[in-house]
Amino acid sequence: MTSSAPLPSPAAASDRRRWFALAIVMTAAFMDLVDVTIVNIAIPSIERDTGASFSSIQWIVAGYALAFAAGLITGGRLGDIYGRKRLFLVGIGGFTLASALCGFAANPEMLVASRFLQGATAALMVPQVLSIVHATFPAHERGKVFGLFGAIVGLGAVSGPLLGALLTEWNIAGLEWRPIFLINLPVGILGLVLGSKFITESKSPRALRLDLVGVVLVTLGMLMLIYPLTRGRELGWPLWGYLSMAGSVLVFLVLVLFERAKAGRDGSPLIELSLFRVRSFAAGIAVQLTFGIGLGIFFLVWTLYMQMGLGWSALRAGTTGIPFSVSVSVAAGLSVQKLVPRFGRKVLQTGALLMAAGLLLYIWESHHYGMGITSWQMALPLVVMGVGMGLIVAPLADAVLSEVPKEHAGSASGLFNSVQQMGNALGLGLVSVVFYGAIGDRLTPEQVGPAFADAFEQSLWWVAGVLLLIFVVMFALPARPKQHVEGAADDEPAAPEPAQEPVLTH
Repeated sequence: MTSSAPLPSPAAASDRRRWFALAIVMTAAFMDLVDVTIVNIAIPSIERDTGASFSSIQWIVAGYALAFAAGLITGGRLGDIYGRKRLFLVGIGGFTLASALCGFAANPEMLVASRFLQGATAALMVPQVLSIVHATFPAHERGKVFGLFGAIVGLGAVSGPLLGALLTEWNIAGLEWRPIFLINLPVGILGLVLGSKFITESKSPRALRLDLVGVVLVTLGMLMLIYPLTRGRELGWPLWGYLSMAGSVLVFLVLVLFERAKAGRDGSPLIELSLFRVRSFAAGIAVQLTFGIGLGIFFLVWTLYMQMGLGWSALRAGTTGIPFSVSVSVAAGLSVQKLVPRFGRKVLQTGALLMAAGLLLYIWESHHYGMGITSWQMALPLVVMGVGMGLIVAPLADAVLSEVPKEHAGSASGLFNSVQQMGNALGLGLVSVVFYGAIGDRLTPEQVGPAFADAFEQSLWWVAGVLLLIFVVMFALPARPKQHVEGAADDEPAAPEPAQEPVLTH
């Protein structure tokens, strides 16, 4: 009697499948992060090729951000209701189609409309990334996973401008700027095919219904806040912009009151206000908002300083950020896997202080070397800042979502991403005050460089102040995430898993 070779156990097959699923959703997250910034570098090429007006260029950049921010919370909740895998596949499919429409746009109007579609489909795709991670991996493994997520965030932060510069400069097949969108096609198609095979479906175990009034209120509030911030400077900060931003506060207040009443009425609100009773979630959301403001200011003024102040090419500006990107990625992996389990909240606070120290070093170097500063001289402050950011981004996602009930993972993930976008938008709005406010009007060509350098230094003082505020707010975070407390069990019992995570269907 011959013995046959043992078959792989179902557990081993499931383990392999979820790591494949992780790679797929992380790739989608990277696509989104790159797409947010890749367009900025290609703007001169788009302007030359399409004859786009300044207003059209503004909408090409802002359209994506507006549609993305307005739809994130709704996208997350749709995943809870109809299935995170299903919404992820719809999102990545739509994102790929929208990227094709952007790449083949015949005129500026078509490009603007395609960018809106791209942002709206990204809002369906992105919230599912953290939701799928939260629903697929047990608590004791999420630290490792969020470490990978932080590394992806670090790479995406700087890869967009660098990739945009390379693709535009290479002018592949004479297409000029178009490959910055077309590069998403093979990645998106591959993600769609592999995602349908390897991602396990998950949704809320309770029968939820879409809160249409909540969708209208949250979308209206986000647009009333973000639209004036995005267009305010170009339009000269009109009175209606300030009234709109003030009115958004009232809309959000009405939203909170309505969601509280709806939760009591049928248990299907768009935003689970009960999440804010989870201390780690509430404190983490506050940190995320403040952190987004700081990053929104820094990344824009940094790009303006290098390209318009120092007169560097897009490619040189993009490659200058490589030390920052590498540092974020390395530190993000180490922070969650090695440091947070041992030191807890202190890791994030150390990251805030390191970022502030890197900014102060950058201010000193910019002032000391003036217009003669080189990319190599910028490397040290960028590495210090990158390590600091890496110590924050991955553990923060872990801290915010670690104690969230699994059935509300989509809602929590949508809120987490939306708050970051709100913070970035507020930061971009503040650039008009802290950066452009320091630059005088009617500058001669000789005055432009020094004026931009001076405004850059002043802006970094603001960002350093924001980071010190973040350091203080972080005291409200739990001293140590729940799954890192020695001997703690996973936050979800093992028994209900099959009911909440249906077996993958092919």
